[in-house]
Amino acid sequence: MTDRTVLITGASGGIGSAVAEEFAAAGWQTVLCGRSADALAVTAEAVSGAGGTPVTHEVDVRDETEVFYALAECVPETLDVVIPAAATIPHAPGERPLDEDRYEDVRTVLDTNVYGLFAVIRESLAFMHPEGRVLVPSGSVAREPTPGMGMYAPSKAAAEAIARGFAADVDQTVGVVDPGVVATDLTDGKGRDPADVAGMFRWAALECPPADLDGEIVGLREWKQATR
Repeated sequence: MTDRTVLITGASGGIGSAVAEEFAAAGWQTVLCGRSADALAVTAEAVSGAGGTPVTHEVDVRDETEVFYALAECVPETLDVVIPAAATIPHAPGERPLDEDRYEDVRTVLDTNVYGLFAVIRESLAFMHPEGRVLVPSGSVAREPTPGMGMYAPSKAAAEAIARGFAADVDQTVGVVDPGVVATDLTDGKGRDPADVAGMFRWAALECPPADLDGEIVGLREWKQATR
């Protein structure tokens, strides 16, 4: 057991859930946040099965006040790692050209993937150890033109820019973790099993040199080279 604490948003499924189990198995205290109480309960059960004692809190990352109160109520002392994994895509990947994206969907994506990300990082910093780390999940769609991704791809580019901005301005290490294509609702179930890349986030939290992570992107290659 360790006294380290990780907070994960978007913990109700996908990468967030798998990463929560990974940290729990290593003895970390896990704070799980998401919009669905039922889905969070499923993750909490899995975290308990992995040997952890989870704390859950319903929160909509688009509301900075909700984010603050979730932190104030759930963080035991200080946060060591924050993984803002909450994200949304309102259509199947590859099926929505940007010039056909709906205005209401654009607003939803930006509110969650950009504004929500910013709110989680900003509010978390007040609870974090100066040597803490923020690990922003992203993917190649943020950097490589990909047809049919609508506003999702630009939102991930913005997420990476936010990570770089915080890295330049705060003491904590803030970086981007790119696990490649992972099978979640966001990828229509295509890609690697989230459990297969969950260890990458624990590596980024503990072993990746700060200079290699802060304001940078670490991916599968860096993880595999460091751990083989």
